[in-house]
Amino acid sequence: MLIAGTRVSLRALVLPIAAMMAVVAASNVAVQYPVRLFGLEEALTWGAFTYPLAFLVNDLTNRRFGPAVTRRVVYAGFALAVLLSVWLATPRIALASGSAFLVGQLLDITVFNRLRRMSWWQAPLAGSLLGSALDTVLFFSLAFAGDADMSFPVTYASTGITVPLWVGLAYFDFLVKLGCALVALVPYGALMGRMKPWAAPNSTPMSGTSA
Repeated sequence: MLIAGTRVSLRALVLPIAAMMAVVAASNVAVQYPVRLFGLEEALTWGAFTYPLAFLVNDLTNRRFGPAVTRRVVYAGFALAVLLSVWLATPRIALASGSAFLVGQLLDITVFNRLRRMSWWQAPLAGSLLGSALDTVLFFSLAFAGDADMSFPVTYASTGITVPLWVGLAYFDFLVKLGCALVALVPYGALMGRMKPWAAPNSTPMSGTSA
């Protein structure tokens, strides 16, 4: 199969598509459960720890196959994840997650591709951070704004600031994603050397230190 000048087998895309679908579906279930440890039930949900894996899958796919193929993976993962999440979670969470996932992952692809010839860590880190920020804002606002169970006021003792619960969850969710983006550089760096990097058609191959 030829996609925008890049030849790739359908079999090679099964794993990243399945991984995308699994991460998003699992996160849509996990986001409904607060972290009831260390008094974090009004600050974090378990979804904050699972969803960042989608950016790792995205960046590794982009490194190997390039942006055009990675967009196809995102579209397929998006469609399958929404269908599965309607069953596992709720239609509202499924649609909010799917919309946020699609926009956030496409932004990650664009940023990664712009920076891919820079130092190996810059493209995945910048793409993940910007994509996570946009994804977080979209998901929490679409999934929980106006929901009475998620909009009661919460005051955080460390700052004295009072916000709706979903706003606080979104803030702390993004902080976790920042940490996960940094941690994900470890497996990304370990795996990038095992795969041949994509080179744009009619361009010279990229050096081993690029993304």
